[in-house]
Amino acid sequence: MTALTAEWARGTKSTRKWRPGLGGSLVFALSILVAVAGFAGVAWAGDPFRELGLIQPTRPTAAADFTAPGLNSQPLRLSDFKGRVVFLNFWATWCLPCKEEMPSMERLYRRYKERGLTILAVSVDAGGSAPVAAFVKELRLTFPIGLDPRLEVAGRYKIWALPSSFLIDRQGNTAAIVNGPRNWDGPAAHAVIEILLK
Repeated sequence: MTALTAEWARGTKSTRKWRPGLGGSLVFALSILVAVAGFAGVAWAGDPFRELGLIQPTRPTAAADFTAPGLNSQPLRLSDFKGRVVFLNFWATWCLPCKEEMPSMERLYRRYKERGLTILAVSVDAGGSAPVAAFVKELRLTFPIGLDPRLEVAGRYKIWALPSSFLIDRQGNTAAIVNGPRNWDGPAAHAVIEILLK
């Protein structure tokens, strides 16, 4: 059982929270500060990956393929989206930072989906599809939603915090990783997606 699974197993439905260790807390706090700056509309300049606090692998690394049940009952396979830029996001309905960033993800998706961007948002909720469906309806999300109640996909990606996002290039390689919420509809995010879409 992973630390993440154990933590959720100990919590009740109303108190399930991810509590990272000291190092994780520091990373999460820094993520929040970057996110706040992004939502405040700070003008971005320079390296957009660095401005967003994205981690870029030093060498091309193939993103792990997976199949997960989709919210609409159709399975989601990462390999089905090869040739597109994939924004893979791990989240949960009870995760407030996840809810904070989702509207900007939806705007990013609408802006770039016709040019080759796909967002796959994988929910790790353990309570079935009903709360996920209600969340998606409330926020009017239109990108594909996957269900991972047993943390099988999350385990393959070694998720330790929520939200966690992976940007996957057209060749299927992980181009950037980030933990914590971001403003995905600001100048820096647009610049990152433009680079990956080329």
